[in-house]
Amino acid sequence: MTVLVTKWFGCFLIDERSGRILDKRLMPHDVKAVSEKLAHMQRGGILDEEKELAASAGPRLSVGERRQSPLGKPERFDSSFLKASKFGFDDAFMHEAMVGLARLRSSEPIPRDRNLVQAIRSLDDQIATINLYDERLHEWYGMHFPELADMVHDRRYADLVAMYGDRDSVLGELGADISSIGADLEDEDLRAIQDLADTLCRLYDDKERTESYIEGIVSETCPNMCAILTAPLAARLISLAGGLERLASLPSSTVQLLGAEKAMFRQLRSGKKGPKHGVLYQHPEVHRAPYWQRGNIARALAGKVLIAAKIDQYHGEFRGDKLNEEFMARVEDIKRRYPEAPAKPKRDDSRRPKRKGKGPVNRKKRA
Repeated sequence: MTVLVTKWFGCFLIDERSGRILDKRLMPHDVKAVSEKLAHMQRGGILDEEKELAASAGPRLSVGERRQSPLGKPERFDSSFLKASKFGFDDAFMHEAMVGLARLRSSEPIPRDRNLVQAIRSLDDQIATINLYDERLHEWYGMHFPELADMVHDRRYADLVAMYGDRDSVLGELGADISSIGADLEDEDLRAIQDLADTLCRLYDDKERTESYIEGIVSETCPNMCAILTAPLAARLISLAGGLERLASLPSSTVQLLGAEKAMFRQLRSGKKGPKHGVLYQHPEVHRAPYWQRGNIARALAGKVLIAAKIDQYHGEFRGDKLNEEFMARVEDIKRRYPEAPAKPKRDDSRRPKRKGKGPVNRKKRA
């Protein structure tokens, strides 16, 4: 049995039993050429040197990397005895080749789903900032017009304060006639509040633009996922996974629990039951279902989402509508099979200490 092993300095065909090198193809003594070959390998490609050695090895060939699986069966093989110094390559050459490799990989085009991950995190930061500014505006302007918080909310609240400021002007815009218990403010203080409200309005505008940008990326890169999930939920799932490529490589059980990491660690500490779903709870069919059906529905949804992610990652044909129909059929089957909540297990009182009389149970104090 022969095994094909590739190092940064060459490709080797080795006898698996004796460890003898049967044939080899060394890398050229050119830093740029070596960097390009290593970059090609990192992208999952197969070198011409590897194909030549595989063709001369015969049918019984093992390979040392999963990347080389088209050439043979991947197996573990200890190739630590292959030293670069034995073949005329020193550490300085390796350093230059690795620096060149880093420059090549860092200058490659960035997949759009990687931008999506950053956009989702930016949106989370914007939402957190908006909540802080909104809370501060309500507390500050509430000293002047506390009743406004019951009349309008969110963006409308900030717009009215930024545009009109004075309580009477806001009431005139709303067409309301109420008597406020708020205190009067100096013009300078009111202008400061309006500046805060104007900043909050700009934050709302930035948030809307970011959401539109995210929806555009998701609709373009993940049409199958969008057919099953909404665009924001699909983007959130990709962000939690760290990218579409990694999401497509995860098992469905992991996809089902993405976003529930804190609950999982809490379950490990407490010993209670683990979570049944993560961010997929935001899907209507999951959060509207009774509690005893949510786990099964989330599991079915995760399986369909994973299939859709694989299709989107490898640019397959659109099957989102069919996947969504299959998921809805599975949901109906779950509702039909589990119409009622399962009976709670009866508590076993045989191990509990029995009371004597009406007094409390006597417990021995620990030393």
